Amino acid sequence: MKKFIQGMYQKKNFGVRLTAVILSVIVMGFALSLLVLVDLGTDPCTSMNLAISGRLGMSLGNWQALLNCLLFIIVILWGREYIGFGTLANMFLVGYSLQFFSWVWDKILPAGLFDSMAVRILVLIPALAIFVVSAAVYMDVKLGTAPYDAIAFIIAKWMPKVPFRLIRMAFDFTVIVIAFLFGGKIGIVTILMGFTLGPVIGAVGEKIGRFIECD
Repeated sequence: MKKFIQGMYQKKNFGVRLTAVILSVIVMGFALSLLVLVDLGTDPCTSMNLAISGRLGMSLGNWQALLNCLLFIIVILWGREYIGFGTLANMFLVGYSLQFFSWVWDKILPAGLFDSMAVRILVLIPALAIFVVSAAVYMDVKLGTAPYDAIAFIIAKWMPKVPFRLIRMAFDFTVIVIAFLFGGKIGIVTILMGFTLGPVIGAVGEKIGRFIECD
């Protein structure tokens, strides 16, 4: 553990990168709270967590933290290279941030605001953009990967002949099926993210990487 922490601190621009990863996962929660209000679907992982937490009667933050801890065991066993401070930040801050901002919207936004499709579309576009950019920042600072994302990388190591894009898509759609089985909201956004989330985040991350020195 001591060696791991020292290795993290020795990374270039560690303070800037740590700040960036903490802010980015909080902003991801903010964007997801807006996508929940729009009610056209969220990313596959959040859709599944919303469905399961609802069935169990648990708060989203608590359920997501519990699930991430279980997935983290798998990552420790087979994918330690994907663990970093960003892993821990994502494990806990995304779910609780989503829960917090949802509580804020419930207090300040007028009832029925999102009954209008025009309002939903106006909120959807920037919310998606914010989510993609913040997810790209969290991944591009290279301080670790969320357990959910790490699982796809671990599977890719076990199946080296299969393109990673196909593995990630199959993984995301498996999660979408789980969300559906638990009665989750599967909207057009969920399906589109299942097909495009990985490649889009990667492309945005390449552009952001020019402004963040991570090597």
